[in-house]
Amino acid sequence: MKAERNKTIDITVEEGREYLERCITAENKKTVNEILDKTILGNTFEVLPLLPEKFVDLLIADPPYNLDKDFGGNKFSKTSDEAYVEYTESWIKLVKPILKKNASIYVCCDWKCSGAIETVLKKYFHVQNRITWQREKGRGALSNWKNGMEDIWFATNSKDYTFNVEEVKIRRKVVAPYKENGKPKDWEETEGGNFRNTYPSNFWDDISIPYWSMPENTAHPTQKPEKLLAKLILASSNPGEVVFDPFIGSGSTSVAAKKLGRHYCGIEQNEQFCVWAEKRLEMAEGDSSIQGYADGVFWERNTASLQRKFKE
Repeated sequence: MKAERNKTIDITVEEGREYLERCITAENKKTVNEILDKTILGNTFEVLPLLPEKFVDLLIADPPYNLDKDFGGNKFSKTSDEAYVEYTESWIKLVKPILKKNASIYVCCDWKCSGAIETVLKKYFHVQNRITWQREKGRGALSNWKNGMEDIWFATNSKDYTFNVEEVKIRRKVVAPYKENGKPKDWEETEGGNFRNTYPSNFWDDISIPYWSMPENTAHPTQKPEKLLAKLILASSNPGEVVFDPFIGSGSTSVAAKKLGRHYCGIEQNEQFCVWAEKRLEMAEGDSSIQGYADGVFWERNTASLQRKFKE
């Protein structure tokens, strides 16, 4: 029995059969209308060639890292750096035809495979930046530094691309507020505290990994936070555009896209993960909130009480 406050989504395939039936499969060539706002159950490498060309505005990919990992029975085995480059290039070649000319691309990785990802992206796209985000989770290491960071490579299909910087500002508490002529300078004075909306950098320290008391949490082994996906989606797409994830997992990319008024599509070969993704998409219909994002800005970590106070 789970604790009362434990909101983790862990329903089985049998319990969630209705959600699995909402997914589609792709045995033949698909049109945009057939796959829009859908989870595709299948192998990414088999499905991608069946998708229409140039329908994706934003690609967000969280492929298996170069580690030994069990994804619900589908095991990925660590290999050499050279072999991982080949693996990365094999799926990059398949996604490139489905991207619009002005599409943006984000690829998640850890420090061990970050170089491989960059190597391939430089070959096919314009690399714009590397985001490093602090993921406070995991045990400490006795003979090494604890791995508390992950990377996200940002690339574009051309030099013409979307970047909505005003949509991804971070609200930070002002420690030493400066006034000019008795009035706040570049910050806002509120009953909940003094705040400044700052431009985002490529180092993110304001994101919490999903945990058991969060409604978005599932039993997926490598689930990404909705807040993280929301930043990518708001910065690099516009309302009504298409966000695609070839390794959708438990659905974080699709859920964040739906909550932010975008179309979505994703591929996942594990039935259990598809069930959780569809369950979360259903939940998003009644609750479009994203933890850490409110009032049109992203808040610093551990400021939930300040967010509530600011709204009152």
